[in-house]
Amino acid sequence: MNERQKRPNIVFLFADDWGRYAGAYSKFEGDNSINQLISTPNFDRIAGEGAIFTNAHVPVPSCTPCRSSILSGTYFWETGLGAILEGARWDESIPTYPLLLEESGYHIGHTYKVWSPGKTENAPYGGSRTRYESAGNNWSIFSQEATKNAPEIGVDNAKEILFDETRNNFLSFLEDVPEGDPFCYWWGPVNTHRPWGQGSGKVLWGLDPDQLKGRMPDFLPDVPEIREDFNDYLGEVQAIDAGIGIILEELEKAGELDNTLVVVSGDHGIPGFPRAKCNLYDIGSQVTLAARWPGKIKAGKVIENVVSLMSLAPTFLEAAGEQPLDNMTESILSLLISDSEFEYEGNGEYVILGRERHVAFARSGGLPYPSRAIRTKNYLYIRNFEPDRWPIGDPAGFENTESDPEDMDDMLIAASQWGERRKFRNAFADIDTGPTKYWMLANRNAVEVRPKFDLAFGKRPGEELYDLRKDPHYLKNVASDSDYTEIRNSLSGTLLTVMEEHNDPRIAEEVCRFERSPYIGSPAADWYEGEQNGETWSPPTPR
Repeated sequence: MNERQKRPNIVFLFADDWGRYAGAYSKFEGDNSINQLISTPNFDRIAGEGAIFTNAHVPVPSCTPCRSSILSGTYFWETGLGAILEGARWDESIPTYPLLLEESGYHIGHTYKVWSPGKTENAPYGGSRTRYESAGNNWSIFSQEATKNAPEIGVDNAKEILFDETRNNFLSFLEDVPEGDPFCYWWGPVNTHRPWGQGSGKVLWGLDPDQLKGRMPDFLPDVPEIREDFNDYLGEVQAIDAGIGIILEELEKAGELDNTLVVVSGDHGIPGFPRAKCNLYDIGSQVTLAARWPGKIKAGKVIENVVSLMSLAPTFLEAAGEQPLDNMTESILSLLISDSEFEYEGNGEYVILGRERHVAFARSGGLPYPSRAIRTKNYLYIRNFEPDRWPIGDPAGFENTESDPEDMDDMLIAASQWGERRKFRNAFADIDTGPTKYWMLANRNAVEVRPKFDLAFGKRPGEELYDLRKDPHYLKNVASDSDYTEIRNSLSGTLLTVMEEHNDPRIAEEVCRFERSPYIGSPAADWYEGEQNGETWSPPTPR
């Protein structure tokens, strides 16, 4: 077997909407950590037998542009219409790490979500050509499917049906790999994306929502409805961990586990909660990240460096013995494979993140909420370029403090608008609908809730700065505090320099493309065609 045939397999286990929630993180946190309540033995195994990153962030807290950045190894604004969610289109002239690996001799394949919503679905990974879902895709509604079947066959058997789906999809991929060839596989579960079954965290996983009392972030009301919602999300995380265990088990049976770089992460934070998904605060951007590669990554390694998932594409290429492209960001392979048990290089490191448009008509005219941020070990600085816009979407009447909470259902119906092709707008549309959003809207005028409601749903100043050493829940904006002038200017200067060096349209173009069609307004008719027909954007032929 020649050296090229000995190249490592690369398996990326990448979940939708999975924030920094895994049992292995509890040892880095205080006594009231949410991560003390969750059981993730398979993620913890990867972290223990390899490396865990304690400060990993996504480049964008919105799934499609985040994935555009990760797959290409470039900033999201460099990926054309891949920089937005609704209306996204993949530019196939942009190289991506899986297709580059395929050209170099890797057998590639994916199950569930890689890149979507957008046209064409999963195109950066080969689309339907490299899709392995012959066993089904019910994992996407894990809690709903399991709770539906549990009364008849029992909870364990109901879950086992879904476990078998992931197992058989992966086995169909392994069976297709030519003997001696390295492979590159992506498992992309979406069950952590809303909706999930109410009460399923307790029913399916034995998680007690009352255990969350006193552990919620300070910007979240600590009430039973929100605790149960969070608890159900943690149950979905445990389902993902079970799936990770299945992949590890089958790799081991195939004799491939120790010749495989396994990386696990998520595409942004928890959905449907204030300040989380779609926001540049840590609960929206900070995610799990662990990697295992025996003989290369020292077991038990802790990496505290602030890193971006955008670095994974060049890292995977470098691990495979390929040269990352010149336009890609820097690889983090050297952090992973150094002999040190602990990595941290100092306070000067940072990641850049941002956002443009998520839901097409969250704001009138289909406009984005443009923001960029720089995150260091100690600080988070955010630049909001259009502070007069609503960051989470137009309130559609919910800004009225006099309205009666009992009228909320009627207000929600009135706030929903029918576009040319589908119902695409409701109040504060950039936060996913669910029990937490509903509770926040219903109780927004209560004296103890209003400050937290305004933090999450209200307009924001042009600059935000948080001292995370003193304010870990980013509640006090010190951007205008004279004690922080030097810090603010330094972070702002670094952010603008990166934007200039990488031709961010927000500052590089006189009339920014993100303020013009096709980046604003209604996506073209063909973007919705599959959805109207109850299909994916690119109806696949499962293998």
